[in-house]
Amino acid sequence: MSIRPWVVVEAPDGRGLRRVTVGGDTVGSAWSLRELRGMLDRLGHPDVDVADPASVYWRGGDSGTWPDRAWRRRTTGLLVLVGLLASAVLSGVIGWPDASGALTFAQRVTGALFVLFGLVQVAAAVSVLDFWGKRQSRISGAIVLLGVLTALATDSLLLVMWLDERQYTPYLAAFAPLWCWSVWALLLLLRERPWKGVPQPRRFAVGVFASVLFTALSLAYSTLYQPTVAPMHFTLTAEFGTARADRALPFVQVPLKLSVKNTGAYAVYIIIDDFTIYGRTAKYSEQGSSSVNEWRESVDEKHEEAERHVDRLAFSRISSGRFYEPGTLLESGQEDTREHVFQLPMDAKYDLLDVELQLTYMRKERGRIDVEEFKNERPSWMGKKGSPCIANQCGDRLIYLGRVRHNNNLVNVTRGKHYVLATWSPKDAPVYSISTYHLDGKGIDNAEEKKDLARFGVSTVEADSEVSLAELMKSIPSPRPS
Repeated sequence: MSIRPWVVVEAPDGRGLRRVTVGGDTVGSAWSLRELRGMLDRLGHPDVDVADPASVYWRGGDSGTWPDRAWRRRTTGLLVLVGLLASAVLSGVIGWPDASGALTFAQRVTGALFVLFGLVQVAAAVSVLDFWGKRQSRISGAIVLLGVLTALATDSLLLVMWLDERQYTPYLAAFAPLWCWSVWALLLLLRERPWKGVPQPRRFAVGVFASVLFTALSLAYSTLYQPTVAPMHFTLTAEFGTARADRALPFVQVPLKLSVKNTGAYAVYIIIDDFTIYGRTAKYSEQGSSSVNEWRESVDEKHEEAERHVDRLAFSRISSGRFYEPGTLLESGQEDTREHVFQLPMDAKYDLLDVELQLTYMRKERGRIDVEEFKNERPSWMGKKGSPCIANQCGDRLIYLGRVRHNNNLVNVTRGKHYVLATWSPKDAPVYSISTYHLDGKGIDNAEEKKDLARFGVSTVEADSEVSLAELMKSIPSPRPS
């Protein structure tokens, strides 16, 4: 007959958990005496006297030695679990829009990585229940560590991107606390050494390091580094047609044909466009002049013209209009034409007619404009005080304002809300801007605006054409003397 007790309760481990064997076989572990009694009851031994040395042998303490602090252990595990779930939700919110709808491969890869991080963090949250429990799985701690490392990597990237411009964003209230949490959770796990249960801890460490490094480089390349993209190309033409005399009035009808074609590889949003016809007057001199004064004046007026026998150049606006409505999407390969007719007096004193066509666009693969909001006209003279203008210099203009979102959702999460603003007037050149500016009447930070315009791929293309009035009028018969 054996003199060994048939129930053995081992000494508490570093966390206060005591292993229990019955008849030499491990049947589980217990945090407390109450849990031990429940275990024996489930095994069919409800009447075991735990204080009887003949029935239960206690190693490393008696039946009153239970160092586990359940409330502390459960609170710590709950904090880690909640942090991992919150990080998973944030990763999904950031990554899913890009993974499912981004226009470029790099942006889709970035989105897919964030979705993958979210799934890893969900798996880590499930593993928390075991790792802060009885650790029945040897790899639960390693999974939790991997989840915390991915959370730290993503939160660090978000924080670095936010620090680049420090604009208000509601997501800051999520990723800033989560970064602090991830640092705390990592230090906590390092003390627990969760890799000890992994069969080959060195290979696991190398694999985790390589994965984190590869992920960091991928995110840095696709987010912080702006790769070179194919430049945009447009074909803009403006041609004067054959003038015709008005039958009822002493005026000439002059047709103008305008054409715009997107010959680039990407679609674009039209932010604002304008075409303006000018009439030029000048003083002619047979002797000519080599003076640069007239040229300087021309440069000041941004015409930059100089001729020896022609000076005192002056340009008058004859007609202005727009080719597109703001927010129009111009697809790659799309070509549009328009004919515009303007009037001139028969005795007009102009020597030349000049037309200037300009188009300001935003690349579609860089961002999305809320077209329904942006296309609404806001006449400045009908707006209330504080209407959106650049530097509060509206005058009589049509104003267009709409939300714009970057196609890389990481930028949207770490930047403030951005708006595209455009104004048009028949008396002045169009004005446009992209910034965090809105209806609050504040001015625009020029340095910030320049960065935003580059980030969203905003640019302007121009074309012009001129014709002599004599050339236009030659098709009109001279009036017969009365």
